[in-house]
Amino acid sequence: MAIAARMDQSNIWWVFLLEGIAALIFGALLLTDPAATLVALGVFLGFYLLFVGVLELVRVFVDSSQPWLWSLIVGILGIIAGIVVLNHPVLTAVALPTTVVIYLGVVSLVMGIAGIIGGFSGGGIGSFLLGIFSLIIGVLLLGSPLTTALAVPFVFGILLLIEGVALIVFAFRVKG
Repeated sequence: MAIAARMDQSNIWWVFLLEGIAALIFGALLLTDPAATLVALGVFLGFYLLFVGVLELVRVFVDSSQPWLWSLIVGILGIIAGIVVLNHPVLTAVALPTTVVIYLGVVSLVMGIAGIIGGFSGGGIGSFLLGIFSLIIGVLLLGSPLTTALAVPFVFGILLLIEGVALIVFAFRVKG
């Protein structure tokens, strides 16, 4: 089974190579000019939301597999969101990383509380310590989400560079 999977991957080694190159490019862009990269990503997001919104409106008339009201609501909200994002790309560039930080902060708080409760209810000291650690991370992230958001492009840039190198190495290893 492993041999068959390896043979299948060796046929598409170039896909991993292209993914690795793309990751290196986006990682380098995030590290060298994070503001412009985030604005560009915001513009792409705006066009995507607009496109999906229009397609959902089309779906109202051509797809009877789901209630038309949901497609109408999603379509209208998608178009509105796309227009807002396209009209305010700099605000989007600030809001996206900040939203990610707030989300991660809330998730860390919830995981921290769950870990602490788990530690007291039989999960052991490891669960308790992980809960404390997660709680601290959550408080730090939510303590200053805008400031923390400034680090997001750099963190993702570094992660993308690492992923890009790993994918390129993997591509040539699979090629054999």
